[in-house]
Amino acid sequence: MKQTVIIPEHYQNSRLDQALAKLMPQFSRTQIQTWIEEGRVLVNGVKPQAKLRLKGGETVTIEPIIEEKTHFLPQAISLDILYEDEALLIVNKAAKMVTHPGAGNPQDTLLNALLHHCPTLNMLPRAGILHRLDKGTSGLLIVAKTGETFRDLSQQLKKRTLQREYQTIVAGRLISGGQVSEPIGRHPIARKRMAVVETGKKAVTHYRIIEKYRAHSHLRVQLETGRTHQIRVHMAHIGHPIVGDATYGGRLTLVKGMTPTLIDTLRHFKRQALHAYALGFTHPLTKELVRFESDLPEDMQQLVNILQKDKDSKK
Repeated sequence: MKQTVIIPEHYQNSRLDQALAKLMPQFSRTQIQTWIEEGRVLVNGVKPQAKLRLKGGETVTIEPIIEEKTHFLPQAISLDILYEDEALLIVNKAAKMVTHPGAGNPQDTLLNALLHHCPTLNMLPRAGILHRLDKGTSGLLIVAKTGETFRDLSQQLKKRTLQREYQTIVAGRLISGGQVSEPIGRHPIARKRMAVVETGKKAVTHYRIIEKYRAHSHLRVQLETGRTHQIRVHMAHIGHPIVGDATYGGRLTLVKGMTPTLIDTLRHFKRQALHAYALGFTHPLTKELVRFESDLPEDMQQLVNILQKDKDSKK
């Protein structure tokens, strides 16, 4: 199916293939270059070269050859779908569910479940999954069902107009909300971990206090950027690691007089207490601002309740 895009003025002097790769992120630059060579791309009705420099305002028509993007097995795995229409769906991912297949997790992932629920997602990059959540993080993910929706939402992510908000429980009592603006990259020694490093990519995390307990804080966190493990790394960096985070959490935070129930709960909380509870964006079809929220999962809500009871017991 042919697709048409009008080149924005600010792409003046950009190469055609580079501009199309940014404007149509559902296709790789290599694919685009191949289609240009095959005459499947027209600029103002004329076959161009990949290195053509744009002036802005051109009408580009592309007739892609769509190939299946994945070879993963569809699996009949239950999904908690908060919303769905012809353009997209919002999934509430359970903790311990892996988002994408990978080393050590070839199946039983969210992607496998999505392919069973909607087989046409096999034609989209990552089965339409726009962003990811770590295995131990629960909460909302947005999934595009068409190439047009994938492109639209990808641009919203890039422009940072797609809002992602989280709730988390961290060690220590924060005095007030704040912002962490520190670059994140691969740990120089432990390569499977991320860290705040000077050579890393820009990363900005905003946090606000929902409730303070005796030795912990319940936070609302909003991402301005989306680096791997960003919230986990930033909170650990400022000395307030997320409860249950085996990778970045450090030693268990206990204080004198804690109730035995709380101590036991903290010791047995085996995943990072992090939940992606809200998504806000412009719907690609209606162009209306929409927002979706999900309640805290049972394990985190139980932790909050026990922390509150411990706090109240010392009043």
